[in-house]
Amino acid sequence: MSTYTEKVGDKLNDILEKTYDAEKGFKKAADNTDNVALKNYFKNKAKQRYDFGHALKDEIASFGQKVEKGDSLTGKAHRAWMDIKAMFTSDDAESMLEEAIRGEKAALEEYEDVLKETSLPSSTSTVLRSQKMAIENGLSNIKTLEDLA
Repeated sequence: MSTYTEKVGDKLNDILEKTYDAEKGFKKAADNTDNVALKNYFKNKAKQRYDFGHALKDEIASFGQKVEKGDSLTGKAHRAWMDIKAMFTSDDAESMLEEAIRGEKAALEEYEDVLKETSLPSSTSTVLRSQKMAIENGLSNIKTLEDLA
């Protein structure tokens, strides 16, 4: 437990907050498309982020840290931007995919930042590496959806 610092807890709570944001964003994207393949993709990504959130909360709590709740101002702005793009863009499926890709790449950077932390407990590192790999695999799958959109 001595390797779990307050700094690590803060970084994990930042990832947790962005995980909440992503879950809400993917739900909103699923609601804003009629494309069945995209709708299913976005719903699956929302469920994935829900699961990520629980794993992160459990990890944070296991080290006696406070688990932050809520979503960020950035996340709210991103979802509002997706709504605006969906209203005014004729090819909204492609726009939503572009936003999803942008968000996933940002998430990967966040995970990389925390994984560079030398004081990570092995359980935390395992959770983060697993989630990061799932995001990377999802980015690969987006490429096939771009062809459908």
